[in-house]
Amino acid sequence: MSPTIETLRFATAGSVDDGKSTLVGRLLHDSKSVLADQLEAVERVSASRGQDGPDLALLTDGLRAEREQGITIDVAYRYFATPRRRFILADTPGHVQYTRNMVTGASTAELTVVLVDARNGVVEQTRRHAAIAALLRVPHVVLAVNKMDLVAYEEPVFDRIVRDFATHAAELGLPTFTSIPVSALAGDNVVDRSTRMNWYHGPALLEHLETVPVSHDLAHRPARLPVQYVIRPQTAEHPDYRGYAGQIAAGTFRVGEEVTVLPSGRTTRIAGIDLLGEPVDMAFAPQSVTIRIQDDIDISRGDLIVPAGDAPAITQDIEATVCHVADQPLTAGHRVLLKHGTRTVKAIVKDIPSHPGRLVANDIGRVVVRTAEPLAVDAYADSRRTGAFLLIDPADGTTLAAGMADGSGNVGQG
Repeated sequence: MSPTIETLRFATAGSVDDGKSTLVGRLLHDSKSVLADQLEAVERVSASRGQDGPDLALLTDGLRAEREQGITIDVAYRYFATPRRRFILADTPGHVQYTRNMVTGASTAELTVVLVDARNGVVEQTRRHAAIAALLRVPHVVLAVNKMDLVAYEEPVFDRIVRDFATHAAELGLPTFTSIPVSALAGDNVVDRSTRMNWYHGPALLEHLETVPVSHDLAHRPARLPVQYVIRPQTAEHPDYRGYAGQIAAGTFRVGEEVTVLPSGRTTRIAGIDLLGEPVDMAFAPQSVTIRIQDDIDISRGDLIVPAGDAPAITQDIEATVCHVADQPLTAGHRVLLKHGTRTVKAIVKDIPSHPGRLVANDIGRVVVRTAEPLAVDAYADSRRTGAFLLIDPADGTTLAAGMADGSGNVGQG
């Protein structure tokens, strides 16, 4: 396997009993990504339940509570590979009360597989999962119409579901999506193309996952380096060394380039870039680097280094869409900590206009947050890294909500 093989992060989402865990299990099993002892354990449990063959859903429902209830509760991350690509899979729950788990799983995904039961078609949870995919700006969406074996593999059933989903996707502004008819239980169009749906001429699911373009456009976006650590070794060899280390969130930095440090607004030039201990002329996302600058500027953890001519807005009022993930409600007037990149500041929830001043677990709504210090925040539509933030309970460190900032370059302007 090539050391430069690409990695695709993708998430699965579907309503309860749509067969999502079986689909993931089939994907792992038929791609030969399951160890022999894992398969033997699944076969033993399946046999003890009186099932004729292995219940592949057990490969993903790893918690005892999940196995006993027959549902997916937590986000299960699975890592597997084929000769063409590596995969990081986030298998998310289908229950509406676990919507926050789907947000967690899809937040870093480049592709989301939305599963639909061919017998039921597009339902409320399908629309909800599509809305979350659109909200999180997931670049690629796959509509997997499962249980085609239970509708006699009929093309009109598949076509009707695709039309229904397309109507909703258009309302959400979703990018174009790929539709695949599958039977997870029988293995049709999961890893290998089915011989029982000759009317379908597209790829099997795994084939699509192996060939869909992996987003590498981060390097072409406006450059952003959240400073994670200030390095001052103070050695005899480098007595004056001072570097600002972090992972480049977007864009490309070059030696000699003029940059601005935010929120101070001070401008300087890049004197050097160190990558893995070696000097380089340029570096790009998502590399972890140390940047050295020409001038003596006060820079600390949480600051943001950006190109001088392409800085995000500085604001203390952030308007955003958030998914509330905590059991305790979020209310207007709630004092919180806001974590943005490597910076954490005190803040207060000024308003929750989309709800009557209150969000509860799994709610998705609009908020206005006032921070104690100015922040350089991109619009989430422009950058999934520097446009996202967390709201945290200052008392116990509990994550309250995951936020996506508004705007088209002017965050907090409505």
